[in-house]
Amino acid sequence: MIRKASLLLVGALMGAAAVTTLAQVPFRVSDSANAAASDTYRQLNLFGDVFERVRSDYVEVPDDAQLIESAINGMLTSLDPHSSYMSPKSFRDMQVQTRGEFGGLGIEVTMEDGLVKVVSPIDDTPAFKAGILAGDLISYIDGEQVQGLSLNEAVEKMRGPVNTDIVVTIRRDGVADPFDVTITRDVIRIRSVRWREEDDVGYIRVTQFNEQTFDGVKQAIEEMSAEIGEDNLKGYIVDLRNNPGGLLDQAIAVSDAFLDRGEIVSTRGRNSDETQRYNARSGDLTDGKPVIVMVNGGSASASEIVAGALQDHRRATVLGTRSFGKGSVQTIIPLGANGAIRLTTARYYTPSGTSIQAKGIIPDIEALQDLPEELVGRAETKGEAGLRGHLESEEDGEEASGSQAYVPADPADDTQLKLALDLLRGVQVNSAFPPLGEDQASVPN
Repeated sequence: MIRKASLLLVGALMGAAAVTTLAQVPFRVSDSANAAASDTYRQLNLFGDVFERVRSDYVEVPDDAQLIESAINGMLTSLDPHSSYMSPKSFRDMQVQTRGEFGGLGIEVTMEDGLVKVVSPIDDTPAFKAGILAGDLISYIDGEQVQGLSLNEAVEKMRGPVNTDIVVTIRRDGVADPFDVTITRDVIRIRSVRWREEDDVGYIRVTQFNEQTFDGVKQAIEEMSAEIGEDNLKGYIVDLRNNPGGLLDQAIAVSDAFLDRGEIVSTRGRNSDETQRYNARSGDLTDGKPVIVMVNGGSASASEIVAGALQDHRRATVLGTRSFGKGSVQTIIPLGANGAIRLTTARYYTPSGTSIQAKGIIPDIEALQDLPEELVGRAETKGEAGLRGHLESEEDGEEASGSQAYVPADPADDTQLKLALDLLRGVQVNSAFPPLGEDQASVPN
């Protein structure tokens, strides 16, 4: 499943969205861990010694619980950008947020070089309306420096009572000086799926994968199919651009909506017995209508699972720019009254057995947006490979990350959308659309 932050614990990164699952079994120690040399555990005495020295000699009386929480979070964040500790409050907030409603500003965030980085503003939220852009760096929150705060601490400061103002200081590529933006907090109700008829084409926009996403996609297909009419309907566009991810089960269900059979995704942990495969059930909700999936540099995690599954099965043509490249799974492990940890426990693989970690989904048809003058040269994301401490790719070749992530607010200016519509209507022709039949796909038996 995925994670988000403040604003949307979508997953991993809260930043990139991460695919996340909730641990359903007791914590277990692997055989290899049990066999670890005893002197490794004796090193824990060092922590105890430092802890006691801080308690006794620090210039002010420290908060013991805060010290321990910071130590745990430091251990986890040293592993990769997506593992972290969640306090009891953060854990409760995460559980609420994955249901699709939470309080905050409406941005997906991660940490980069000690600052809060905006992965994506969520449609129709206070941050979106205030003009916050993907790639913006938040350096101050209500005048307090972000440097030195953990992601969870920064997110907590951005939360607050509804209808109260918060001032965030933004550093933006291409803008010489930092500038302040005042945002009024609100209850963020995430409608993860929106849709509309584009004359003879059904357009489905998925902004994240929360508990309502599959139901929203199903409703969109049913309503537009009835409204446009089966005979007139040319096909569907599934827009996953700037979708940071979400719940793994919802990504599987959305993929299944367009597939009649075959593997959707597999996850592989450190041990071979931890491999899990998820397969489609019979029944394509679109009755085989042509599908184009749009992705860009802000499409991460769960959205990459959907794009990869439909691409590998030749069920859809993927159009846009290279996706974010987050190919890891985070498991939420509850710690009773002490919150939970978000731990990277597996990599996920597309049906062809490909890991997109630090590489991303390469579109079948690359299409760039026409950028406004003020965004030329600064409309790209760094992607997973640009995150410090990221898991390395298992695939041959150099890691590649960072691609255009701009989506115009006005559909009339959306170059990628126009191309997708023209392809479905036959106005333009491309060898990648329609894709080869599924029997041509390189997928495991």
